[in-house]
Amino acid sequence: MASEVYQLKVTLRDITPPIWRRILVPGSMQLDHLHEAIQIAMGWSNCHLYEFAVDQLSWGLPEADLFGDSGTQRASKATVAHVLPAEKSSMVYVYDFGDDWRHGVTAEKILPTSGALELPVCVAGKRACPPEDVGGPFGYADFLEMIQDPEHEEHDDMREWAGADFDPEKFELAAINVNLRELFATPRRKATRKQIERRAEANPRPGS
Repeated sequence: MASEVYQLKVTLRDITPPIWRRILVPGSMQLDHLHEAIQIAMGWSNCHLYEFAVDQLSWGLPEADLFGDSGTQRASKATVAHVLPAEKSSMVYVYDFGDDWRHGVTAEKILPTSGALELPVCVAGKRACPPEDVGGPFGYADFLEMIQDPEHEEHDDMREWAGADFDPEKFELAAINVNLRELFATPRRKATRKQIERRAEANPRPGS
């Protein structure tokens, strides 16, 4: 049976002006695959653990829970349509439990399937993703202050760390979609998932 197409808006919380992406995915997409798609669409590097949550339910990598009592279900066992059953339904996507990047994920529209669409695809967005390990929303605010003030004592160090070409307003739609096509059209997807699972085993999540 053909899967419906979900138009999802992914918004990074606690950042002003907002950083967001609009992506189209099949309703049958597993949440571990959605994680990979969000990583590419947002611009993260997929080097930390993650979790999806709705109310008291959560999906991620259960083996990452050091004490085994969080109740996290395996992300590969749930689909977008299962977790977001109707338009306007939403969930939280958390990436990097240290920096605690929280994203609101909303099903803006549920559309009929179209064979002409190559999914997943990013159709819109605003602003660049913060650098990895910058310290969460508050750390990112401090980072922006440093790189935008040439007189700041840490300006040069932060520019070197983030890359001289880092632009907080930059959004490259074409590059995002090239990367999405490359990942989801090749066996790299399986390799990526294995890498994520190995990281989870090496870096278990502290108990909640």
